[in-house]
Amino acid sequence: MKKMNKLALIAGVGAMALTLAACSSDSDSGETTKASSGGGGGDATAECNVGIAMPTRSLERWINDGEGLKARLQDDGCTVDLQYADNKTDQQISQLQNMIANGANILVIASIDGTTLGPVLEEAGAAGATVIAYDRLINGTENVDYYATFDNESVGTLQGQYIEETLGLADGEGPYNFEPFAGSPDDNNARYFFKGAWDVLSQYVDSGQLVVQSGKAPATLDDWQSIGILGWGSDDAQAEMETRISSFYTDKKVDVVLSPNDSLAVGIAQALVNAGYTSDDFPVLTGQDGDKAAVSNILKGNQSMTVWKDTRLLGERVQKMIQSLLAGEEPEVNDTETYDNGVKVVPSYLITPEVVTADTVESKLIESGFLKAEDVGL
Repeated sequence: MKKMNKLALIAGVGAMALTLAACSSDSDSGETTKASSGGGGGDATAECNVGIAMPTRSLERWINDGEGLKARLQDDGCTVDLQYADNKTDQQISQLQNMIANGANILVIASIDGTTLGPVLEEAGAAGATVIAYDRLINGTENVDYYATFDNESVGTLQGQYIEETLGLADGEGPYNFEPFAGSPDDNNARYFFKGAWDVLSQYVDSGQLVVQSGKAPATLDDWQSIGILGWGSDDAQAEMETRISSFYTDKKVDVVLSPNDSLAVGIAQALVNAGYTSDDFPVLTGQDGDKAAVSNILKGNQSMTVWKDTRLLGERVQKMIQSLLAGEEPEVNDTETYDNGVKVVPSYLITPEVVTADTVESKLIESGFLKAEDVGL
């Protein structure tokens, strides 16, 4: 079923003024609800039955994202079924099948493996559901209608530029001992993160200003998965960093580590602390997400920066997309060229991330309400 047919189906259901019964397994509310359009400029109302599929509760950001979006949509009168899949693809597929069977007409999916959802999304398309990929592109299917995310390549660019500027690489400084990491090989975003950083840093690896003592520098961008940490696990990142330190740094110091996110950075930092590094000689270490543990490390001098993606803005954007759908309108997008999933270019809305350092934790993260001061030791 094509997108406009799906939108027409949603609007048509709204015209019938159906009453909803809350069916969210995560919801505390048993009230009967009906969504109003809220999208501005449309009088149509439509049934709002949303399934939210999040990958895992093991990372702080996904808990915040899922609960935050659920609360927004419930405030709009939507029925919401929020599920977490423990990073198990089969479990996520089963959850999506149940959402479809329970009448979800909008699916918001942060995929575990964006290449495996084609068959279940074919079921969603046949049922007339609109699919919004949430922060992770879903690949290999025509049955994904919109993509809401941050500018993921710019996340890596910001990390690479931070390293470049902090070490004075553009001015010819070096050599520095450098260890690069990449994200989970099954996460489509991980390639964008690495590409953004590698586009900045690979020239300095080639020139010898950044020396990868472990040899774990991808020969080309297409080899990025060779240094990926499956599942973004902190423990796995720690184990990998400990192996590199014990194997290649018995008589040398690590100067800089490219970590694509805070979960990996926390594990890498622990490996460095265990090896005797202190805030006085801690390597430059990047991150992403603004997680509490990582921000605490930044304030202690055990991480240099994080690229902050204010996920509240992402939730707000998806809420607006859904409001537009319910009003029979096309959701706003700002990129119709970049995100080719192998079958189609998915209309996308990209949000700009920003760098946070120890000097800006309070002004950006605390004063905005993203984190509480006591959560990070302030």
